[in-house]
Amino acid sequence: MTIIREKFDKKKLNELPRAVFQGRIVTVFTENEAEKAVDFLIGQPILGIDTETRPSFRRGHSFQVTLLQVATPDICFLFRLNRIGIPDAVKRLLEDCSTLKVGLSLQDDLRALNARCQFTPGLFADIQKEVKDIGIADMSLQKIYANLFGQKIAKTQQLSNWEADILSDAQKLYAATDAWTCIMIHEKLKKLKETCDYKLVKEESDAPSSTIPM
Repeated sequence: MTIIREKFDKKKLNELPRAVFQGRIVTVFTENEAEKAVDFLIGQPILGIDTETRPSFRRGHSFQVTLLQVATPDICFLFRLNRIGIPDAVKRLLEDCSTLKVGLSLQDDLRALNARCQFTPGLFADIQKEVKDIGIADMSLQKIYANLFGQKIAKTQQLSNWEADILSDAQKLYAATDAWTCIMIHEKLKKLKETCDYKLVKEESDAPSSTIPM
């Protein structure tokens, strides 16, 4: 029986072991590389997706979305959009309706991507909506993952320079981990819904409730 909480205590995050993507990370710099990557990605059973944008520390100033990371359970491609924009291959991936692409707060990511190049979103699923189905109130990737897996997603690279000429290994690992964990969360939620083998601990009572019927 899996015990999950309506809200995960943020103070407990630092006590958890770190979640790290263990697969291969490939950085995409050219349109030709993007074409090959997309040919591989389309047709995979499921993809995790996320974006990164160079942070701005000046009021009223912002940057365009800089990085698109797309992961399978074993490999993650980092598309450097500040170098290649959104070429036809990436647009084809975003409009694809055959491969499920899961992410967090996808409305924001898709809006940012659409600002670079207009497209019609294909098959996507937002895990923020999926967690609500089993009673989880948290919306952050870090808290959701900690709740379901007992591991912490490190966020130290979140505000780093995503337009740097060369991304550091720490940046690449951070970006890949975020995309990969979306797959892990989606698959975990799917299993919990199918089996109903979980109990939800409500915040107000801090006691397990009966299993929520699906």
